[in-house]
Amino acid sequence: MTKILCDVYKTRKKDEMYLYVSRTDGLERVPDALKEQFGKPELALTMMLSADKRLGRAKAEDVMKALDEQGFYLQMPPPRENPDLPDLFTRRDRD
Repeated sequence: MTKILCDVYKTRKKDEMYLYVSRTDGLERVPDALKEQFGKPELALTMMLSADKRLGRAKAEDVMKALDEQGFYLQMPPPRENPDLPDLFTRRDRD
């Protein structure tokens, strides 16, 4: 079974947005335009990623494929329940 040592970065620009990269490549393969939009990456965690690893909002196989093919995987925030309300008033922020 293939495993990838993976660094996961968060951004201060957008809650719950994460950038996955392999430890081997780091941020080298991430396009400059994405780096600019993402802002200064902050290391959130490092993990050993395998196809059977359970992730919160992504399939490990999809992440591994993206890391192999393009050098990164961008996890977008979940959609807000009501886009007209600020984040303060959505259900996930009340819990």
